[in-house]
Amino acid sequence: MADAIVLREPGGPEVLRLETVEVGAPGPGEVRLRQTAVGVNFHDCYVRSGSYQTLRLPGIPGLEAAGEVIEAGPDVEGFAVGDRVAYFTGAYGGYAAERVIAARHLVKLPPTVGDAVAATLMVKGLTAQLLVRQAHAVQAGQTVLAHAAAGGVGTLLCQWAKHLGARVIGTVGSREKAAAARAAGCDDVILYRDEDFVERTRMLTEGRGVDVVYDAVGRDTFYGSLDCLAPRGRLVNYGQASGPVEPLAMQALSRGSFSVVRPMLFHYAATRDELDAMADDLFSLIENGVLDAPAPAELPLADAAEAHRRLEARETTGALILRP
Repeated sequence: MADAIVLREPGGPEVLRLETVEVGAPGPGEVRLRQTAVGVNFHDCYVRSGSYQTLRLPGIPGLEAAGEVIEAGPDVEGFAVGDRVAYFTGAYGGYAAERVIAARHLVKLPPTVGDAVAATLMVKGLTAQLLVRQAHAVQAGQTVLAHAAAGGVGTLLCQWAKHLGARVIGTVGSREKAAAARAAGCDDVILYRDEDFVERTRMLTEGRGVDVVYDAVGRDTFYGSLDCLAPRGRLVNYGQASGPVEPLAMQALSRGSFSVVRPMLFHYAATRDELDAMADDLFSLIENGVLDAPAPAELPLADAAEAHRRLEARETTGALILRP
């Protein structure tokens, strides 16, 4: 038996309740984990609210966590009891003190990467990797616009794009977050509550626009983001913090031969080789000091509802974890 947050019906943060659940023994290809840190993501909020109906109810939400292998089932290769690991999985189940999970979702953690940081990197860090390396391969000399530049993905994305030689423009909602965005490598920061981000971006680029917009906000920014693009620019929409994007008229792309991509992490790390390559890329930059992943804010597992409230109120800077 172990503590877990169980979602029984969609709704506000208050529907997240702590219960005691049966964990069970690992089957073929599975391990049992004692989890030490659980990542909290906007995706979890979408699942809880019913915006994403991808978790069968009642169920345990949560996509990522870090911990230690305490039992290995038959046919598990590459992992043993005592290994420090982290994972993300579309099978959910992360908001728990212990769980059984297929070993194919795991990656081993380098000694220099702590569990708390690792629990924030499997979704946010690997998402940053696919954004700057694959959904749009950032090149030196390009100009990037990143919405939510002080968020968990945003700070990693901005650091990575700057490392690759891009000029980085970030949008944030407060002066406190502007400081965090600048620390993450933004050359220019737009306070979107105080100024029109489209006009400001056009001014900063002398009317040309940017090569790529990374947009995790969705409804409130999507069409403005299109207006920020330079000819042949790309809009990468990877979230919907403000709500789902209204249907796109394809003719809107012809104004500048624009392209739009809506990547999902699960499709980019679908195989063991893909997952390992992405994780190796990410962890190597963390270990070499190229990417700074500071210790996240922490709350007890029982306070999952408060974590969701803070995330949806945009009160967080950087990442947030739950401690079982």
